[in-house]
Amino acid sequence: MENIQMLLKQGAVGRPCAPIVKVGDKVERGQLIATPTGLGAPVHSSVSGVVEYITEDRIVIKPDENQSKDYVKVEGADNLELITNAGIVGQGGAGFPTAIKIKANLDHGYILVNASECEPGLAHNIQQIDEDPETLIRGIKYVAEIAGADKGIIAIKKKHKAVIEKLDALLANEPMIERHLLPDIYPMGEERAVVRECLGIELEPTQLPSAANAVVINSETVYSCAKAIEDKKPLIDKNITVRGKIVGGSDAHVFMDVPVGTSVATLIEMAGGIDGDFGEIIMGGAFTGSATTMSAPITKATGAILVTAPFQNLEAKKLGILVCACGGNLNRMMDLAAKYNGEVTHICYCKQAQLQKNGSRKCERPGNCPGQVKNNLDFKKAGCEYIIIGNCSDCSNTVMASAPQMGLQVLHQTDHAMEAVGHDKYRQLTVSKSVDQDLNVVDNVEVE
Repeated sequence: MENIQMLLKQGAVGRPCAPIVKVGDKVERGQLIATPTGLGAPVHSSVSGVVEYITEDRIVIKPDENQSKDYVKVEGADNLELITNAGIVGQGGAGFPTAIKIKANLDHGYILVNASECEPGLAHNIQQIDEDPETLIRGIKYVAEIAGADKGIIAIKKKHKAVIEKLDALLANEPMIERHLLPDIYPMGEERAVVRECLGIELEPTQLPSAANAVVINSETVYSCAKAIEDKKPLIDKNITVRGKIVGGSDAHVFMDVPVGTSVATLIEMAGGIDGDFGEIIMGGAFTGSATTMSAPITKATGAILVTAPFQNLEAKKLGILVCACGGNLNRMMDLAAKYNGEVTHICYCKQAQLQKNGSRKCERPGNCPGQVKNNLDFKKAGCEYIIIGNCSDCSNTVMASAPQMGLQVLHQTDHAMEAVGHDKYRQLTVSKSVDQDLNVVDNVEVE
């Protein structure tokens, strides 16, 4: 069994934790091995073994040959303390500490469960709900009680009809929880998009869901909260989708309860190995993930490993980059441009990608875009032959409304991933952005 690498910073936000073990120590599965030094959540060993070495950013553990499913249980005086001590973080994105998020003191507010599986091609969230919807409902009740919410809403894409039917059968006896149907367009899982779709409230880029008297929480995170409360289990395992250029086929390979710290190489091997030539390996979704290596470890917040198709060779053709807050940042887009072998001659930002004080960008109205004609004109004036975009479904649609007429060839940052997973490329949006709440009405909301 390979060494397990427990990163001291398990998400995109917060500070690294401080190790409380030393080289040579024997550790047990579930044992606390690092504690927060600021914003963050404690880190527990996902395996039983011996600490091989410790670096500035990780604790590396050599696992015992025989591993038990048992674990060291966390303790806590109440449910919130159990979630805190279990090291639960958001498992659908940046890895923000869940205990801080749900200590919201809402005024008869809402728990909005993001079950959208927002990134295209992923399947582990829906599979978990399909296999065990009862725990999701119990978890919502726990989180709602802590947050001061008296209503729970499960936001799920309409295309998952079989899972929705299971939920509806259970929710018939749960007056405080309902479900809301979402169209299958990106980024329906973004927090402010979930608030808008479920509550009809438009939040500013600087506002948190608490401004709408709500907390948005990923469905997998709800399960982890329930396990921390009911089973005293720390967050040491992760559900992962592996997909793309895989010997076992391009369909989603879902692995449940993978030890945090497992390498990308091991997960790809579990799925059958890489099938022939490929472009890059993405850790995370095609929109918000980034290129990774075979030796990199998964974290508490990792959702997927995607092995992409090879890159088209643009042979140094002039290339424009349109950076969108819903997709890759400029560094990611420049990395992709280099892999396409294009010569970047112009860079612009989606006009809704509002610059934040920390230097990042947030979309003003995620999923609703007013148009990109000016940017396309600027690309044309700069002599661009191709443009590479990272836009949401609607934003990509507005790019396509004018770019082809200007002679601009459009590539989307997800093209090589979508080709590998058998998903339509993001170009012209052919369906409505709204969804009729009657399950029998719209059948094609997933078409891009």
